[in-house]
Amino acid sequence: MSLIDLQHSIERHFAAGPAAIGDTAAMTAFLSLRTALEAGEIRSASPDPSAPTGWRVNPWVKQGILLGFRLGVLRDYPAGELSFIDKDTYPVRHFAATDAVRIVPGGSSIRAGAHVARNVVCMPPMYINAGAWVDEGTMVDSHALVGSCAQIGKRVHLSAAAQIGGVLEPINASPVIIEDDVLVVRRGAVLAPGTILTRGTPVFDLVNGTVLRATDELPLIIPEDAVVVPGSRAITKGKSHPNADAWGLSLYAPIIVKYRDDKTNLSTTLEDLLR
Repeated sequence: MSLIDLQHSIERHFAAGPAAIGDTAAMTAFLSLRTALEAGEIRSASPDPSAPTGWRVNPWVKQGILLGFRLGVLRDYPAGELSFIDKDTYPVRHFAATDAVRIVPGGSSIRAGAHVARNVVCMPPMYINAGAWVDEGTMVDSHALVGSCAQIGKRVHLSAAAQIGGVLEPINASPVIIEDDVLVVRRGAVLAPGTILTRGTPVFDLVNGTVLRATDELPLIIPEDAVVVPGSRAITKGKSHPNADAWGLSLYAPIIVKYRDDKTNLSTTLEDLLR
């Protein structure tokens, strides 16, 4: 089946709603899409220099991923004392040494429908969800999450406990995109361990005195060479939170504390950057 034929088939079966359940043609189309996702032949978002963000969302691919959840039924997956139950359309992926993906033992999982390129290193425990794209030479460190449809570039280091949120719905929304040669997000940017970025998370740029947010048209974009650390901000809507001051409450806030300069290379540690 050509990619054009696959797209039309996915769109048709997705539009059928619950009527697609039990349809062997719908399952065949989904399994073809899942195989293409794992092989890196298709992806939920693709580079596009003509787009405002440099990326183009492929809604039909997201429709196909959602179709898989609709078609699947719960199944037991025995794994000793750590057995689990999930949709039979999204089992855990298995790799061979010829795939050149290094998965260190200790509780990591990669779901079917995720593309993991050669020379990726997975440190336990970490998780990569269906529809995600993880490109060559990237390290997914301990306790890191790559959400559904997230796009991770080449030679990225997702630091321990980094959370790359998935954006499966709405269909037209851009997923979280991490470009090449970064420690997360735009080219050359650095994300400190423990930093969490989601579509609804505002990022406070101390250097430029601005607040970065997603809009209806654009996703949250971390600028090139930004150094982002986890922080907090006081709850200021006092009337609606009368106990905020008394309890010393604050909200999580990622903060851009500086921008890398030409003298800073990719091997420089975060501690050096923040001195």
